[in-house]
Amino acid sequence: MRVSTELRERPVRGVRRTAGGETIRAAVFDLDGTLANTLPAISKLLVKVASEQGCAVTARQAAAAIGKPPSAAFGRLLGRPEDDGRVQAAIGRYRELFSYEVLCQGPQLLFPGVTAGLSALRAHGVELAVATSKSTRSAEALLDVMGIRDLVGPVIGQDMVRRGKPHPEMVLRAAGRLGVAAWESAYVGDTVGDMRMAVTARMEPVAVTYGVGKFGELAGVAGTRMCSSFKDVVSVIAAARPRSAAAMAGPPRRR
Repeated sequence: MRVSTELRERPVRGVRRTAGGETIRAAVFDLDGTLANTLPAISKLLVKVASEQGCAVTARQAAAAIGKPPSAAFGRLLGRPEDDGRVQAAIGRYRELFSYEVLCQGPQLLFPGVTAGLSALRAHGVELAVATSKSTRSAEALLDVMGIRDLVGPVIGQDMVRRGKPHPEMVLRAAGRLGVAAWESAYVGDTVGDMRMAVTARMEPVAVTYGVGKFGELAGVAGTRMCSSFKDVVSVIAAARPRSAAAMAGPPRRR
């Protein structure tokens, strides 16, 4: 796994204020199931690749593996260690077929309202980034074919960090690249792991309910803001007020 050693972080700028006070200054997005409706195509592809490796996988089992790093996803589907040769072969085959099975759908993969919503957030002064379990190359390619690459800034893929989701390294790197403090940022995703990662990073957790995660599970992560559409995401982020750094640190410990 290639790991970038350069953070390319921008200096954290002063807090932007409006008449209502401090606002969320950056939004970092998951990709599959949040910006891109790739779940049906990816699920079908996972089933196909697993079948080529001699494993019968249901669409439901494949859907449950989406959003995980490739080694973890295929390790789970094939029932083998992540460093197993068949797992690595499956990953290579998946990446080989991804362009033909998924990217070919282009802008049709976008969830309703994403392009307009990202544009509205930019106009509102919110910095945008993507943090995904995909490889950076795959993520960039997907954003390109959907026509929204120019609307987001840094793209942080699995290959750019040492520890993937739900460890917060990925989203903290994204915030650092944007030059915005984590506690002034939101992370938008569709899984419980996404929300737990946001909480650990001290970001505002924003969940979309049209992806993989179930409403009850997502709402069970303390502080999560629930959104049933991308239009809701825009409204929540534009209106959100970040908690102070002191509040995010929690109450003082008793001695």
